Amino acid sequence: MKSARVTLLLFLCAIATLANGQVGPNGSQKATGALSTIAALDVPRFMGTWFEIARYPNWFQKKCVSDTKAVYRQLPDGTLQVVNRCITEGAKESEVVGAARQMGDATAPKLEVRFAPAWLSFLPAVWGDYWVIDLDPEYRLVAVSEPKRQYLWILSRTPKVNQKVYEELLARLEKKGFDIHKLEITRQQE
Repeated sequence: MKSARVTLLLFLCAIATLANGQVGPNGSQKATGALSTIAALDVPRFMGTWFEIARYPNWFQKKCVSDTKAVYRQLPDGTLQVVNRCITEGAKESEVVGAARQMGDATAPKLEVRFAPAWLSFLPAVWGDYWVIDLDPEYRLVAVSEPKRQYLWILSRTPKVNQKVYEELLARLEKKGFDIHKLEITRQQE
């Protein structure tokens, strides 16, 4: 239980950092032009389980050593429930539950996420940008980031991805101004 509280606190701090535009994991705030998103997001197709394939290193996931995944579920009020899980050292599962909301119309690819308690949701600082910047037509492989490119996640519907498809995604991300050499591969045992 203590581990879950610590993880929650770390996620809260991370989201506050994203929302406030503070210095990222490499100490830089430099971006190379405006970050573009996909044209439209079909939210019902996006729901379900996504396995983390790679990510930029970040302090709030530092304890995660394997099997990182996110499960998205649309709630009746139109918001999304986000459940992030990973295995930490000592083979313990860590889980944090958050919420997401679209910024714009029903197909907007720009979302905001929070892992703070619902009663704090009125505070802008608890919400962080979560932009879908690349997504294949079959909704099998996605890249998510935020406007300053300080954070980057590559997620897949399966624990492993085709190497050629992954390399094509990396080339597109590089064109968007991401340093793909900073990506850490996530170990998935499934």
